[in-house]
Amino acid sequence: MGIREEVYYEGGPHIGDLILNILVGLTVVGIPLAVGAIVRALWLRYRITDRRISVTGGWMGRDRSDVIYSEITKVVKVPRGLGIWGDMVVTLRNGSRLEMRAVPNFRQVYDYINEKVAARNPEYTVK
Repeated sequence: MGIREEVYYEGGPHIGDLILNILVGLTVVGIPLAVGAIVRALWLRYRITDRRISVTGGWMGRDRSDVIYSEITKVVKVPRGLGIWGDMVVTLRNGSRLEMRAVPNFRQVYDYINEKVAARNPEYTVK
């Protein structure tokens, strides 16, 4: 039996990201944005628990990144879609970054992640 985790959020990117980018994709310039949004909608999944952040993505959803809260040194959020959804970048101790695009309820998710990181990483300060 594995370690039990309490799931805070599990799901894909915000549907508004897909809708907005498909509308922009009606122009020639917006086609790459629309394709990116479709790929995210099909294969990108987030799982945020009380122990870790897991991001599954890539072509056909074959890549997976797991980050435990004690390894996080910085979290940055950027609102998009009139502030309905947003992007987040999680910076780790080794300097690598995990990008999370079109996160639904990103303000609440950001607060939850900050709370968990502060509890597990004593030198972390909320910025």
